[in-house]
Amino acid sequence: MLWLRDLGGSIRRFMPRSLLGRSLLMILVPLLLLEAVALQFFYGSHLDLVSRRFSGAIVGEIAYTLDLLRRFPDDSSHVWILRNANREFDLQLKFEPGATLPRTREVNILGPMDDDLAAALQERLQLPFTADWLSDPHWVLIRLQLPDGVLDISAPRKRLYTGTIYIFVLWLGGTALVVFGIAALFMRNQVRAIRRLAAAAEAFGMGRDIGPIRPEGATEVRKAAAAFNRMQERIRKFLAQRTEMLAGVSHDLRTPLTRLRLALEVMPKPEELRQDIAEMKADVEDMERMIGGYLAFARGEGTEQAEPVNLSAVLEEVAAGARRSGADVALDVPPALTLPLRADAVRRAITNLVDNARRHAKHVALAALPQARAVQVIVDDDGPGIPPDRRESVFRPFESDASGGTGLGLTIARDIVRAHGGDIVLEESPLGGLRARIRLPLDVTGLAGL
Repeated sequence: MLWLRDLGGSIRRFMPRSLLGRSLLMILVPLLLLEAVALQFFYGSHLDLVSRRFSGAIVGEIAYTLDLLRRFPDDSSHVWILRNANREFDLQLKFEPGATLPRTREVNILGPMDDDLAAALQERLQLPFTADWLSDPHWVLIRLQLPDGVLDISAPRKRLYTGTIYIFVLWLGGTALVVFGIAALFMRNQVRAIRRLAAAAEAFGMGRDIGPIRPEGATEVRKAAAAFNRMQERIRKFLAQRTEMLAGVSHDLRTPLTRLRLALEVMPKPEELRQDIAEMKADVEDMERMIGGYLAFARGEGTEQAEPVNLSAVLEEVAAGARRSGADVALDVPPALTLPLRADAVRRAITNLVDNARRHAKHVALAALPQARAVQVIVDDDGPGIPPDRRESVFRPFESDASGGTGLGLTIARDIVRAHGGDIVLEESPLGGLRARIRLPLDVTGLAGL
């Protein structure tokens, strides 16, 4: 049974990949088979019967004429008989005394119609003959070998050939096209609903707030869309509860930290405790910064609306801010690179990446590369980099390192970029450290809040 498996694999290779293509193929193949059966039935029964009757009628008239020629062998009678056959039977007859037929026979070009004529001539006349369907578009030229010469007979093609087959084929083809067109439109509408559901699921999986989708299409597709909407709502509620809890805890911690920082500011600072107090203040500031990061992570950037923004200007601001903090940042961007963005959110995401790079490296390079359907923002550094097996895990919340960060910078950056329909990928940098490659699509139609 190995050959059956190979045959199935070969068929699968030629099968359409899309649901629409496979659905249309399921309609087209039975339709073609049905038409082939109908055509074969018509061709093998009706057309064959009509062709044999046409050929029998013509050959009967020729046989009657030959019988008259044998019964009245004189020349004057021959002339009258041939003229009468032309008038009564619409046949043009001409006798060639002493002529002979060539040994080769004309090629069969019309299948059963040619065969039916040949069979009728052979059965009724039992004389050598040729039938020429090609020389004249209006006549079929039949030549009969008689004992004393050759009888040329020109029979009207319309008496031997019916155009019903063409009409029937055109009718079959026309109805098939109409049926297939209606089925294609219907299936396209059904598949469109499935495609929208798949696109919504893909967008939601990338972190976009797409909102409830409108159920449409077949009952099963509507049920799937309704289930997807319920799933969205449950996930949103779960995330809202988690983020509210994180925001509440972070906010509650801020108040005692603020009191502690104020107490450190106003308390006496004897010389022997000044260093300890300064270190305590630094610790409090670090804790406030970490809590600020937690609050930012909990709040997200959902209220900001997207609008056309010059990304080059945003990158210049990020580079300038990093330089003011003492970082060595090289900038390479086009003069104007406009696309729809949530400017503050994107600025924050890129700032997080640049800050992460400058904490681990001496030199940072920031660049923008426009492409056909997207813009790539690249952040390179010459630091130690991240092993390939850890590059995905660093995007998890609270995945901190020895640099003292909150472990949320990369998480927030990826969430923001994915909300724009893009993504962040970490890879090796030409500078020897880590490269963060951001992809922002030029078309963000359909994103939430846009």
